[in-house]
Amino acid sequence: MIYRIEIGLKDGVPDARGRGVIHRAEGALKMAIDECRTRDVYKVVASIDADTAAVVQKTFADPVVAESAMDRLPAPVNFDWMLEIGFKPGVTDNIGRTARGALKDIVGRELEWEEQVYTCMQYFLSGDLSRADVDRLGKDLLANTLIQTIAVFSAAEWQATAPDVSAPIFDDHPEIKVNVVELPDDDAALMKISSEGILSLSLEEMHTIRNHYLRDDVKAHRAELDLPEWPTDIELECIAQTWSEHCSHKVFAGTINYKDEETGEEETIHSLYKTYVKASTKKIEESIDWLISVFTDNAGIVKFNEDIHLVYKVETHNSPSALDPFGGSMTGIVGVNRDPLGTGMGAALVSNVWGYCLGSPFYDKAIPEGLMHPRRIRDGVHEGVIAGGNESGIPYSRGFECFDERFLGKPLVYCGTMGTIPVTVTGGPSERKEIEIGDWTVMCGGRIGKDGIHGATFSSEELRTESPAQAVQIGDPLTQRKLYEFILEARDLGLFRCITDNGAGGISCSFGEMGKYSGGCECDLAGAPLKYEGLQPWEVLVSEAQERMTLAVQPECREKFEALAKQRDVEVAFMGTYNDSGYFTVKQDGKVIASLDMDFLYETGCPTLVMPGTWKKPVVEAPAVEAKADYSETLTKLMGDLNLCSREYKSRIYDGEVKGLSVVKPYVGVNSDVPSDATVMRVEYNNDRGAVLAEGINPWYSDIDTYDMTTSVIDEAVRRVIAVGGDMNRIAILDNYCWPDPVESDKTPDGAYKMAQLVRSNKALYDLTTAYKTPAVSGKDSCKNDSSRGGKKISIPPTLLVSSIGQIDDVKKAVTMPLKDAGDVIYVIGETKDELGASAYYRLLAEEQGVPMNYGGTVPAVDADKALKIYAAMNKATDAGLLKSATTPSKGGLAVSLALTTIGGQLGADVDLSGLGVDSSTALFSESNSRFVVSVAPEKAAELEALFAGLPIAKVGTVTADKTLKIAGAVEANLDALVQPFKSTLHGV
Repeated sequence: MIYRIEIGLKDGVPDARGRGVIHRAEGALKMAIDECRTRDVYKVVASIDADTAAVVQKTFADPVVAESAMDRLPAPVNFDWMLEIGFKPGVTDNIGRTARGALKDIVGRELEWEEQVYTCMQYFLSGDLSRADVDRLGKDLLANTLIQTIAVFSAAEWQATAPDVSAPIFDDHPEIKVNVVELPDDDAALMKISSEGILSLSLEEMHTIRNHYLRDDVKAHRAELDLPEWPTDIELECIAQTWSEHCSHKVFAGTINYKDEETGEEETIHSLYKTYVKASTKKIEESIDWLISVFTDNAGIVKFNEDIHLVYKVETHNSPSALDPFGGSMTGIVGVNRDPLGTGMGAALVSNVWGYCLGSPFYDKAIPEGLMHPRRIRDGVHEGVIAGGNESGIPYSRGFECFDERFLGKPLVYCGTMGTIPVTVTGGPSERKEIEIGDWTVMCGGRIGKDGIHGATFSSEELRTESPAQAVQIGDPLTQRKLYEFILEARDLGLFRCITDNGAGGISCSFGEMGKYSGGCECDLAGAPLKYEGLQPWEVLVSEAQERMTLAVQPECREKFEALAKQRDVEVAFMGTYNDSGYFTVKQDGKVIASLDMDFLYETGCPTLVMPGTWKKPVVEAPAVEAKADYSETLTKLMGDLNLCSREYKSRIYDGEVKGLSVVKPYVGVNSDVPSDATVMRVEYNNDRGAVLAEGINPWYSDIDTYDMTTSVIDEAVRRVIAVGGDMNRIAILDNYCWPDPVESDKTPDGAYKMAQLVRSNKALYDLTTAYKTPAVSGKDSCKNDSSRGGKKISIPPTLLVSSIGQIDDVKKAVTMPLKDAGDVIYVIGETKDELGASAYYRLLAEEQGVPMNYGGTVPAVDADKALKIYAAMNKATDAGLLKSATTPSKGGLAVSLALTTIGGQLGADVDLSGLGVDSSTALFSESNSRFVVSVAPEKAAELEALFAGLPIAKVGTVTADKTLKIAGAVEANLDALVQPFKSTLHGV
């Protein structure tokens, strides 16, 4: 029986959702809607009588503000159109899943498989709108046609149409079978198999697989198991997921024949990862003692104190967010939550971070067919991460946005999570990973569906017209929260031996990878909990449906483990055991349908990519620069620049206070409205030792030189930690490489240059991290950030996000950006150089001059030796309590930095930069590295100067009470003139 329940707000109750639709339609579509009232529809499919259904109806509605009816509520007053949006069959419906839990409580029994709750939303619209307008509103703003249905009714049509009592039940029941995939001796046929199957396997890889199955020992093994000579579809899919760029990082693991045409030097690099990233950390590890686990687990672990370690991971979720911004980004945040949870024996989750690189939300040119408007992507991405983080009960600590037209094709969506893990768990080191033969392989959490199929392989190629809708996963943070709490409880009770996340590749990767600890794994898919019937075995194996973890459970703990899971309402499935066979074997109802040599699958099988890399410094013209007597107008323009203005409007929707551990907030100042350089938080309620989180990112520098881009963003991430008082000797970083395809091919003729850019970036990472002793403890690379949708190739600029995690002995000593008291003395620490290449100032000039890419010049470099001396002195100044305020200039230079300090303190400043030894525009807008703007009490000035003796330090002015920023011979602007552009650009957007 299907019961249709409609719920709407009572007359007179403001409809916030409706107002939001009006606001978004005006901003994104320039569409005027007079009124929008919304309703929720629940379709309850259950074996219940009418009386019970009436109880469900009342329970689902809030009687204070809402009214409900079975089938349909009365018509709203004066509406012109009704737009209804629901989910397609098989798509995860989180509200429906939550409602099903309430239904279960109401009926007081376990629900049958087919008893479900489905939801949709209705928008009753009034205004001068056509059917085409309403259809556009649905397709371009409110729905994602990959996963949702849209229906449009005029008022008359709605009145004449009976309420729809059908439900989007997934009723696809194909024959369950395992297909054999013959691999012919024909290159075109092999590549057709790869392309049509979205396997992302190269011709060389297809040849390698074919040759493997032709080996006599492989044939013999398969004959013993009654397997066909050629691979089954489940085997081929498993290999494809495991060998995907997303999972095996083929670009970073490949061989590069690198040539520098500037110097004539040539070299062969065997693995960027091993040569630069891992090697730098290994070298640093020789001189420090606080690295616990790096590059061997889902997240990095560093020592914090005698009781706990810190765990940190930042991930990207670019491709799914391009197809479904809300679902893709929600999966990004709940997915990265599972990384610390699956690290070591399982970490508690403390804080989230996020960052997005997007096209301008004000983009007004034609959008290539198949791509979404950046405004819609931005709204959806924010909403997804907000929903995933807030509903998980985890606060956010950091957030940023970068805007550039080249992110139109594929947005970059970064999500990160910091956690804590006890030094020891059940008597052993918490970072351990171990499995014994005979342990159960257990999947727990959510069920398996078609969502997320081919996620790993899809993310390993450019976004194209054929990109699969089912690659998008949809997270359910409430289900994951129950899973999270259950796992930590089971951990402390010693009920499992090993854990990992069910991420890319689903159980095809998690089961197999955990099997490496014992030497083999066998599972039976018949035990897999499914969202609905009809999934083929290969789909069950590779689905990346969310909220799932894989565990190894000791045989003697099974009963207690299952009992706790039932008590905590977490579904678990015992699907097989770990062994030492050397094979990953998969069964369906007891029959072997796949058996893969684990050495071939994980170690020796995948052929190494051999790629050229040729460096020649590009010629990038600089804008015309004219000296001015007054730069006040230029500064106000920069304060409103899309990449410098306030992001406060969106950021406020994220919860930054749950848990109550934050000390230096994401926004600081008298009005808490300027972004802090870094975030400081306690990680234990009874301990003033704190963690510090910051980041550095600047994709525009890559247009000139990725070496300098890399050293600049590392330096920025480090000095942000120093600015708030973090200890230079306890900073670790995470590197997230997002690159356009660097593999030379017909589709990527400039691949050798992009590869050279990647090489230079890795060289820079090695050079500066080893100099600073800031080891990379985790990271991620994403090297297929291109789009060919609509027949137009769009590639992102080479982008490196460096996330830093520091520590501070006493959070009460933390320093913030805003000026504090009139009369305080202002200093600039560090050297200001003629380094305006790709700066915000040069980009502004280039845009004004009609040549937006002409922002060449000298990109800021890093003098590591001098920087280290400055950072050591800054640490001493913080420890001595000398600094009233501190900040580090970055994008926009000293001018923007000084403006923010005055806005934050609601004070003025009287400044003279002539002593810096450079011309006015350089002094104002150069983005030179390793600098700070600090203020001190007058009586402490001499002590500060003595502390920085021999280092570049300049007394540049004083704090005033008149709320005006005065920079001698260059700027005079009151706070209102600075605040207005800073806050207005993205306010309400």
